Amino acid sequence: MICGLDISTSITGITILNNNGVVLMNDYWDLRKCKTFYDKISFAREKIKELKAEYKIEQFLIEQSLQAFRPGFSSAKTILTLAKFNGTVSWLVYDIFGLEPEYIGATTARKTCGITVPRGTKAKKVVMQYMHDNHSSWFKIILTPKGNPKPYFFDMADSYVVAYAGFLNARRRETFNIS
Repeated sequence: MICGLDISTSITGITILNNNGVVLMNDYWDLRKCKTFYDKISFAREKIKELKAEYKIEQFLIEQSLQAFRPGFSSAKTILTLAKFNGTVSWLVYDIFGLEPEYIGATTARKTCGITVPRGTKAKKVVMQYMHDNHSSWFKIILTPKGNPKPYFFDMADSYVVAYAGFLNARRRETFNIS
């Protein structure tokens, strides 16, 4: 089984795939009500323990956190907080499962899944359209009163792309007998 995580300090998306690439779970952890950074870590630890009790996960893929400041996007403080949380959740995965997570960049994961984001288009919107077009049988988007997807669906979609990219990469390694 493969678990893909789209880690954020507000909402973390999670997807678990079986060895055939079939979705067993596509959900999110809502961390917005956790008051402190350490509350968020405690919450994540309990969720990872629940995963351990319920699934025999053999591989974790985590979307790589932003690695550079880009004007007009996240602030340096936000990037550092996210990287710190990403690292802590990575450690929790290792500590609880005994597995070293693998990291994959969002762009690489999308490309691996065959998702092309045209220049000037928001990637999250393109991924959401991909999920709607290709996985609407199980990915049921709930809209806000204004007609937009509820925020956690973006994280759930991203976690699926991360997990599925990991699945495809594992298949390629098996095909070519590469370890």
